[in-house]
Amino acid sequence: MATPAEAGTLDRGFSLYLDAVRFAAALAVVAAHFGYFKILDEAQIARIPDFGREAVIAFFVLSGFVIAFSARHKHATLAEYAAARAARLYSVALPMLLLAFVLAALVQGVAGVAVGDGYELREPWLYLPFHLAFLGDAWTFVERPPWLLPYWSLDYEAWYYVLFGVFHFLRGRRRWLAAGAVLALVGPRLWLLLPVWLAGVALYRWQERGTLAPALARAGWLLSVVLVGLWGWCDPEPWLRGLAQAGWPFAGIRMGSADRVLADYPVALLVLVNFACARHAGFGFLARWARPIRFLSAHTFTLYLSHAIVIGLWQSLLPIERGAAHEIVAIAAAIAVTALVLNPLTASLQRVLRVALERSLGLAASRAGTGVPLSR
Repeated sequence: MATPAEAGTLDRGFSLYLDAVRFAAALAVVAAHFGYFKILDEAQIARIPDFGREAVIAFFVLSGFVIAFSARHKHATLAEYAAARAARLYSVALPMLLLAFVLAALVQGVAGVAVGDGYELREPWLYLPFHLAFLGDAWTFVERPPWLLPYWSLDYEAWYYVLFGVFHFLRGRRRWLAAGAVLALVGPRLWLLLPVWLAGVALYRWQERGTLAPALARAGWLLSVVLVGLWGWCDPEPWLRGLAQAGWPFAGIRMGSADRVLADYPVALLVLVNFACARHAGFGFLARWARPIRFLSAHTFTLYLSHAIVIGLWQSLLPIERGAAHEIVAIAAAIAVTALVLNPLTASLQRVLRVALERSLGLAASRAGTGVPLSR
């Protein structure tokens, strides 16, 4: 009998666990930005641990895992893989970029309120394609779209998708030439965090064959959770951040979002241990809550980007009483409603883009001939 991985599926309990982690990580990013954008007061910021960066690292590891799974079981060719990944990225990135640029331009031009990174609004014909190419962290660039601070992680992930596709689907000299070209294009900041993303790929390869006794897996899972909590409490990141900046060899290039790399590596290791143990710890009980978990997880990508737009718009138009419970609840509610409203639109756009890309790449005809559905 085939294992779940061999059959092209993951164990349901583990799959639901990863979905729950995905949504929890998105909430951690939102909570961190409540502190970063000064919605919380100083006392609240001091009391509430900031796990925003750790959540992004969990996203990276999870992304590598899921992409490795998808490439093995869902995408037989590079064209199929490219269509699926591009549809997923642009179904959210494109509408969020357009929404951010339009709203920020209205606030700056009509309301006369200055917008961070507002210089991009004067040349949208330049910066929109630039951000759609995910070049914001390539070499000397440290560019963020207006009101889309979380977009930086897409500038990394998109190119990791490209690199994975190159290594998974190409062979021989073409593989190495293409990989070298991609690495030369993106620059050293993206090189630094690549091992974090690849850790997820390695985890997928291991879980296909490796096993852990349930008792050991549960103990390891609990230990990883405790260690993540201790990491947040001790907060060695500022020291490690300074150490990374001191050892950065490229004087003409800012470290930007990669300056926490020395903290990212141990966090990625803890995430790896957590996921590896969760695979065998027995999370089958999550099936009772499968529908809400799947529902919330489906909104993660939209929530991850759209919450920053809501915060930017709110701060530009309304005075915020820092730390006030009614302000926190109102902004959180606005973020939730926005994600709920936008997610069906992004999901529909993903389906449209997927079909359009597959047709443009000549996949529709080949699928029709093999009986493979487009929705795969």
